[in-house]
Amino acid sequence: MNRREIRNVAIIAHVDHGKTTLVDQLLRQSGQFRAGELKGDCILDSNPIERERGITILAKNCAIRYTDRAGNDYHINIVDTPGHADFGGEVERVLKMADGALLLVDAVDGTMPQTRYVLAKALASGLKPIVVINKMDRPERRAAAVLNEVFDLLVDLGADDHALDFPIIYTSGRDGWATTDPEHLPTDGSGDIHPLFDAIIRHVPAPPFDAGAPLQVLITTLDYSDYVGRIGIGRVVAGTLRAGQDILTIDRHGRQVRQRVSQLMQFEGLGRIEVDHIDAGDICAVVGLEKVDIGDTLADPENPKALPAVHVDEPTLHMTFRINDGPFAGEDGKYVTSRHLRERLDKELQSNVALRVGPGETLDEFEVSGRGLLHLGILLENMRREGYELTVGKPKVIYKEVGGERQEPLEHLAVDVPRDCLGPVMQLVGDRRGEVLKMDTRGDLAHLEFIIPARGLIGLSSRMLTATAGEAIMHHTFARYDKVRGDIAGRANGVMVATDTGAVRAYALDQLADRGTMFVEPTDRVYEGQIVGEHCKDDDIAVNVVRQKKLTNMRASTKDFTVVLKAPRRLSLEAALEYIENDELVELTPKSIRLRKRFLRESDRRRNARRLAAADA
Repeated sequence: MNRREIRNVAIIAHVDHGKTTLVDQLLRQSGQFRAGELKGDCILDSNPIERERGITILAKNCAIRYTDRAGNDYHINIVDTPGHADFGGEVERVLKMADGALLLVDAVDGTMPQTRYVLAKALASGLKPIVVINKMDRPERRAAAVLNEVFDLLVDLGADDHALDFPIIYTSGRDGWATTDPEHLPTDGSGDIHPLFDAIIRHVPAPPFDAGAPLQVLITTLDYSDYVGRIGIGRVVAGTLRAGQDILTIDRHGRQVRQRVSQLMQFEGLGRIEVDHIDAGDICAVVGLEKVDIGDTLADPENPKALPAVHVDEPTLHMTFRINDGPFAGEDGKYVTSRHLRERLDKELQSNVALRVGPGETLDEFEVSGRGLLHLGILLENMRREGYELTVGKPKVIYKEVGGERQEPLEHLAVDVPRDCLGPVMQLVGDRRGEVLKMDTRGDLAHLEFIIPARGLIGLSSRMLTATAGEAIMHHTFARYDKVRGDIAGRANGVMVATDTGAVRAYALDQLADRGTMFVEPTDRVYEGQIVGEHCKDDDIAVNVVRQKKLTNMRASTKDFTVVLKAPRRLSLEAALEYIENDELVELTPKSIRLRKRFLRESDRRRNARRLAAADA
């Protein structure tokens, strides 16, 4: 295929600005698929957790065959990227496969923290953005103001004159239309998405092609098949890659391994087709390489030249993963030993470039570092569903020593709330050492931006939703490292800790109803040391939730009384990780999420408290 007929484009945006929905329309209106062949919404979000949460977690590749109005055929490789800051590692590596970027911005929300992050990465990769103002079907759209925000953001990021002269497309991913004229929107159902295809063909440069150059392929993604093993996905930067060819794999440390390509796949629609060669500029999947990793270069054995490795920002948060040593260990899960945990984490490191794993304090523990709570929470959720049992400790930020000064990660936080909730929001963020950067109004909502320590975000989401009656919308992204700010208060309330093992009884919960909020309900199984509720005061108390009402032969005045209990508070995985303190753990099994004390017996907890007090003295 002539290189002039190939386009490689990445779609980048803040979370929930409509990337995957827009890709759906590009696929449906490309003319490549039969009617009814593409089913459902968010077609590329194939991971079950992605569908449940409505977010993109893993970067995806697809390819579209498109014929323009002049009859020219094009092969458009599209990379859909995550929009959440915690999955920024996915964005950084896949941008290496693109020659241009569609920057999606919500016509109402405008530029958000992750918009800045992904745009900065695109500019650093030398990509000129095509600005797509999406969700133009919304009546409260403010296209002109959002366009000014994008321009100001580009100037703030130091974009050159070439990038500032960006093309603009106005779209509705939901309704499936695009236009270059914001004054005449095709709201009557007559529009289509083809103006966006035309903008990609016109403004995304064709990849350079030199048939005589030595082979260079940059691996940016890994896949795995039970039949053929590891599959390396990347872009042919120079030369031609052929099936059956001997190549040299060069890793980020310069080590070289000679291997043979057994099979070569080109992206076609939502799948792949086998081909005998791939020329420079195209994206491919390589089968048959036993040793290949993200960032490796596949080179010509006669003239090996390594490409720059993929750079990924360092993690900012870490937590301890350890085996489940609770009384119910092994009842639900298939993989329960430290060896199982180590093998699973090693497998994750092969494709999760933003993850780091190190040894813990004991042989049964591992220090796992990532970009944020959601990044690590998705890993834990996947492990649960795969049959793993483990316990994890409280998330902690990663500090750095810079010039003899201890520094901590700061985050750029954006909050949209009703205007009458400004006071509680300002107080919550202020108590966590946050500083106001910007405040304005957007209709009935107030938009606030803060700079806040990353440790101040832990546990903030649930408190923010409580303070604003569920109205607050929060987004954050890493800003920089800076000197450590003051102390941040921990959890305000203590917890109720079970003293006995057994099934929870309604009678016992009724007796404890005025002591706080319960996390369990009748018939749930609990064990000694498990956290079963939140105390209404700031201290921990031991409670017996398995106690039964004593049976006597005396007639009671309350004989016919029916116990009515409040519904328990069920914590999600991320909420549980935010909730716990340093002496507590979250126990994860395929069927349960439990909170527990690190030391299950009360005597052990007291002994440990005395030891810590003596150490501090």
